[in-house]
Amino acid sequence: MGGSAFSPFKHRVFTVLWTATLISNIGTWMFNVTSGWVMTELSPSPLMVSMVQAATALPIFLFALPAGALGDLFDRRKLLLWTQFLLAVALFLFAGLLWKDGVNVWVLLLFTFITGVGSAFATPAWQAIVQRLVPRDTLAPAIALNGVSINIARAIGPALGGFILAAAGAVMTVLLDAVSYLAVVTALVWWRAAVTQADMLPRERLSGAMRAGVRFALHSMPLRHTLFRALAFFICASAYWALLPLVAKEILQGGPNLYGILLTALGIGAVAGAFLLPVMKKQVSADKIMMLATAGTALCSLMFAYGEHTGIGIAAGLISGVSWIIAVASLNISAQMALPDWVRARGLAIFQMVLFGAMTAGSLGWGQVAGVIGLPLALAMSGLLALFLIPVTAQFKLNMGEHHDYTPSGHWAEPVPTTFVSHDHGPVLVLLEYRIDDTDRDVFYSLMRELGIIRRRDGAIQWGFFEDVEDHGRFIEMFTVESWLAHLRQHARVSAADKILQDKIAALHRGATPPRVTHAVTPFASNHLQAIPKTHHD
Repeated sequence: MGGSAFSPFKHRVFTVLWTATLISNIGTWMFNVTSGWVMTELSPSPLMVSMVQAATALPIFLFALPAGALGDLFDRRKLLLWTQFLLAVALFLFAGLLWKDGVNVWVLLLFTFITGVGSAFATPAWQAIVQRLVPRDTLAPAIALNGVSINIARAIGPALGGFILAAAGAVMTVLLDAVSYLAVVTALVWWRAAVTQADMLPRERLSGAMRAGVRFALHSMPLRHTLFRALAFFICASAYWALLPLVAKEILQGGPNLYGILLTALGIGAVAGAFLLPVMKKQVSADKIMMLATAGTALCSLMFAYGEHTGIGIAAGLISGVSWIIAVASLNISAQMALPDWVRARGLAIFQMVLFGAMTAGSLGWGQVAGVIGLPLALAMSGLLALFLIPVTAQFKLNMGEHHDYTPSGHWAEPVPTTFVSHDHGPVLVLLEYRIDDTDRDVFYSLMRELGIIRRRDGAIQWGFFEDVEDHGRFIEMFTVESWLAHLRQHARVSAADKILQDKIAALHRGATPPRVTHAVTPFASNHLQAIPKTHHD
C-alpha cells in the first residue's frame, strides 16, 4: 500500500477515467443541488425534502447486491458503458419535462430514484475496476483519489449548480448533468481493457453469485467489522446531508446560492481531508482516525443546529467535509482490503447497501424527527448519537490488509475422480483426516475453528470437526458444498492467506503421509453416496 498520493496518475488509463468521472461527479452534484432546491419549492416540509436524499439512496440499498453480482460475472467495462448511457438518456428526458413544467413532487422523486438505480448498478463495478487500473502498491492512493474526485466535484458542483440554477434555471443544470455522463461514455469507449485470463469454470448463476457474496460477508470478520462501523457512522451523518437544504433556508435564512456554498464548503473540507488522511495514517491507527471522524461529524451537526450564522454554517461544512472523506476513505479501503477479486464487486456492493441503507433510513428518520421536534433539535440528537456510538463500535477493528493476502494460491491439487462426476452433482462431501498429538490439541483446536470460518466463507454450506472416540488422536474434518462445480470453485478461490493457515495445521499432523482427503458425491439419479476412492491433499 505504498506510493505517493499522486502516484496513480502515472498510469494513463487511470488518469483518463478519473478525469471523466470528475466531470460526471460535478454534473451529479449540480443535479443534487437542483433536485433538493426544486423540492423546497414544490413542498418545503422536512419529510418531503429528506425524501429526495432517500430516493437517491434507496435504490442502491435495493439493487446493490444483484449489481455487484453482475459486476463479478460480466465485463465491468460494458456494464459501466450501458449504465452511463442510460442515465444520460433519463436526464435528457427529465430536462424536457422540466422545460414543459411537467414536474411535480412525485415526478421529481421518480427521476431521482432512477438516477439512484443507475448509480446502484454502476458503483460496484466502478470500485472493482480500480485494481485493474493501477498496480497493487498504489491501490490505497487510487482509492483515496477516487474520493478526492467526488469531493472536488462536491466543492465545484454545488456552487456551479447554485449559480446556474439561479441564472439559467433547473433545466440547464439537468442538461449539463446529462452531458457529463456522455463524457464518461466517451472515456469508456476509448479504454480498451486488457483481456483477463478466462475462467475455465462455467459462469455462476446470478442467484448463486448473490448467495456466495452474502455468505462471504457473513463469514469474513474484516468485512463484518467494516460494515458495523459504516452502519453506525452513516446513520448519524445522514441527518445533516438530508436536512442541509432546510439548514440553508430556515436556520441560516438563505437561498439556493447559500445552499450551494454550504455544499461547496463540504467539498473543500473533503478535499482537504483526503490529503490530510495519509498524514494521519502515519501517526495514528485507522480505528482512531475513524473515531476522530465520528467526533467531527458530531461537532458539525451541533454547529449546523445552533450556529444561526452563515460563517458558522460554512465552518460546519468544512468540518463535516473533512470528517466525511476521512471516514468514507477509511471504510472503503478497509472493505477493499477484505475482499479477494472473485467476490470484490459483490462485497463492495454489500458495503454500498449498508452505506445507502443507513443513509436512506437515517434520512427518513431524521426528517420525521425534525418534523416533530424541530430542525435544530433533530440535528443535535444526531450529533449526540454519533458521540455515544464511538465507544460502542470501538470493538470492531478496521482492516488495512496487513494480514490478509487474497491472491489465489492454487495449492490444492485438482481432484481426479475415477468415475464420471458432472458439474451439477451434489451435494459434495469432503472429509479430511488428521493425526494430532495430545500436546498440540489446544493449538489445533484454535486453528481448526479459524479454518471452519474460511470453509464457510468460500462455499461450504455445512462444516464439522470431530474426534474419533475409538482411535485416539484421530480427528475428522467434514464439510459439504452445493455441487461438484461449487467445490471446484473452492479450489480456484483458496488464497495465499489460507495456505499459511493450512500449512500450520498440516505441520501438527503426525501421520506418515499428509492429511488424507476423500470426496463423495450424491449421484444425480440416486440417494446413495457414491464414494470416490482416489484421494489427494487439499
